[in-house]
Amino acid sequence: MKDILIMGIESSCDETSVSIVKNGREVLSNVINSQIKIHEEYGGVVPEIASRCHTEVINIIMKQALEKAQITLENIDAIAVTQGPGLVGALLVGVSYAKGLSYAINKPLVAVNHIEGHIAGNYLTYKDLKPPFICLIISGGHTHLVNVKSYNDFEILGKTKDDAIGEAFDKVARVVGLGYPGGPKVDNLAKNGKPNIKLPVTHFENLDFSFSGIKTAVINLNHKNPNINKADLCASFQTAVTEMLTTNVRKAVKLYNSNKIVIAGGVSRNSFIRKSFDDLAKELKIKVYYPEPILCTDNAAMIASAGYYNFINGERADLTLNAIPNLKIGD
Repeated sequence: MKDILIMGIESSCDETSVSIVKNGREVLSNVINSQIKIHEEYGGVVPEIASRCHTEVINIIMKQALEKAQITLENIDAIAVTQGPGLVGALLVGVSYAKGLSYAINKPLVAVNHIEGHIAGNYLTYKDLKPPFICLIISGGHTHLVNVKSYNDFEILGKTKDDAIGEAFDKVARVVGLGYPGGPKVDNLAKNGKPNIKLPVTHFENLDFSFSGIKTAVINLNHKNPNINKADLCASFQTAVTEMLTTNVRKAVKLYNSNKIVIAGGVSRNSFIRKSFDDLAKELKIKVYYPEPILCTDNAAMIASAGYYNFINGERADLTLNAIPNLKIGD
């Protein structure tokens, strides 16, 4: 059986990335140009600056990906690109580049949902992982609980009603003076604190999430008492949001009789969240999976992997492909 090489292109936010992946599972190259240092100055991602940075480096990143994979454009079977969700200007850079490249080298074009890409990041880390499974996607822009029925069939079980969990981490970090990006900084400071501050945790009858109340409570406590122990506040915040995550995943596992929990997205790097899900997996006697750290945050390898499964499923895009900033999983 012939190997299939997919070039993945990712530009949904502040990482420009191009990757070559073989058969949806083997990463031959995964070049990532991060803009974090640029956006740190502003306390968050500035969309116009992000788009400009993508435009400046994407061709260079593509050439580096080919060199690292030791192949040429002729060896590629298809080009997979993030169509959405994300920042519209940033997405358009990747989509426009992918369309131009597809036309120039006469290779098929495949559209990829960024959220589905996060799920596929685990296929690159665990070569034997196959659907069905329950997946929790936690990132800067997304919080979804998904029943992954097959490589191309997704059922949303729950999602956030307000802030994404990564957005809440960033806002808490900003309030307590840690800066951007907030997730890793809150995680590190929380290791020096104790979860001794009571914060409101909202639970629903269904499997939805809400992080706005917890975030607002942290902001109010910090405002009323500027001398509050920041490490304790971060530890308490982490504990509260993780309780919400584990409660809903426990419910989903029992409802769907699943023996696998898959965690994906940038926030899946959080050490406390990983420890909590390790404990939950032991309690329920099931397996838990996380992507290796480089595959947690935005990258093109996960897009190439998801693109591979779209490609072999017969999905193709044409030159009318456009960015969809609010693209939903399963669309």
